[in-house]
Amino acid sequence: MRILYGVQGTGNGHITRARAMAKAMADQGLAVDYLFSGREADQFFDMEPFGDYRLCKGFTLAIEAGRLRSVGTLRKFNPRRFLREVRSLDLSQYDLILTDFEPVTAWAARLRHKPCVGIGHQYAFQYPVPRPGGNYHQRLLLRWMAPADTCLGLHWYHFDAPLLPPVAPVQEAGNERDARLIVVYLPFETPAAISALLAPFADFQFTVYHPDADTVAESAAQIRWQRPNRHGFHGELIRSGGVICNAGFELASEALQLGIKVLVKPVLGQSEQHANAMALAQLGLAYTMDRLDGAQVRAWLENGRAVRVRYPDVAAAIARWLAAGHDPDIQALSAALWRTTRFPDAPLFPPPEMHPVVSEP
Repeated sequence: MRILYGVQGTGNGHITRARAMAKAMADQGLAVDYLFSGREADQFFDMEPFGDYRLCKGFTLAIEAGRLRSVGTLRKFNPRRFLREVRSLDLSQYDLILTDFEPVTAWAARLRHKPCVGIGHQYAFQYPVPRPGGNYHQRLLLRWMAPADTCLGLHWYHFDAPLLPPVAPVQEAGNERDARLIVVYLPFETPAAISALLAPFADFQFTVYHPDADTVAESAAQIRWQRPNRHGFHGELIRSGGVICNAGFELASEALQLGIKVLVKPVLGQSEQHANAMALAQLGLAYTMDRLDGAQVRAWLENGRAVRVRYPDVAAAIARWLAAGHDPDIQALSAALWRTTRFPDAPLFPPPEMHPVVSEP
């Protein structure tokens, strides 16, 4: 079986998941080609696992100063170019299209009636998971940006739906955990706003990973700036005492797997991130703040604690499912993975009665 795997490149979370999937599918002997869209070519890094991958423009969101800009998003979208990319994509050599919320491959598969499997957190929103009301245009975007025949929606809890746990590395945190080291990943906030937020906390050491790190002229002594890179970021994450990040899915998942305390700030106006913050709070898995709030950061630094969720090797399970013929009835796959997930006995906050967080037997 030959697979074309499309990956949304707007955020690093999709690519992080694709790295795990690339290894798992290679272990199953699956032949996979990769296509990425959503960012400029020079903004990709650590792409060795994907070999001779292809790039498309696709579709991406415009986010400035921590807020989704709807008008800017519409201006970025070029429908003629998008249709040209979809129509020109040759799928004749592929038996299956796998899309991580990547629209060019998803719509090309639909146009040519090729079987398509969607994998990603966004597909979880087809089910009644926690999310704020309103934002109907963003709900339509989640539903139709990258449609698939079979959807593997990922979430931190199953919410009585056929969802899968996150694709998070199965590993232990570092033996030399430094409670004063805090990893910060707020790529959609401005460096000036981040500096102002962290400057008062001289007793901590912050490593800030930001795409504009090279432009920061000076900062407080306790703040170190780095451009995003997978190896350096991961090495500091596993020995850190906590992570402050936007409310994306993958980084929070990795921190929960490691048992590192988490403080998330959703991108304003981005309904998926607000839904993520809501779910983390309801499940008692992480702390949240609606804006860059120094008082909340101080409380979290001084009194926040970590919980740990032990998720199974979801990437390997999905790869085996793909190799076995990708049965569209995913109930069995979902149930098997949640049976081996271990939730904390004492979450940070009491969860809702309808969705208790308990240790699985």
